[in-house]
Amino acid sequence: MKHAIILTGGKQYRVAEGDVVFVEKLDVAAGEKVTFDRVLAVVDGENASFGAPVIEGASVTANVVKNGKSAKVRVYKMKPKKGYRRTQGHRQPYTKVQIEAINA
Repeated sequence: MKHAIILTGGKQYRVAEGDVVFVEKLDVAAGEKVTFDRVLAVVDGENASFGAPVIEGASVTANVVKNGKSAKVRVYKMKPKKGYRRTQGHRQPYTKVQIEAINA
């Protein structure tokens, strides 16, 4: 099975054809195609190629399934005996993509 390691949003993801991956938010609408051209490594059975830092000419094509937000994370700050309490919520945006092809 063919695998690749891509870099997007400051994070590295190990992907294979057909995988569904949640990546950092991209400025692409649902239903459109996106190409990841920062491919760090491609492994195809016995053959492996690694970039320094990226492989020239390699790309990974994906289809955007949807854009959304993850579950809410509560941030609570408190200083004892001082009456200081703050609650804040955060929902990280993401883009759900399905990997279609690894071109190496």
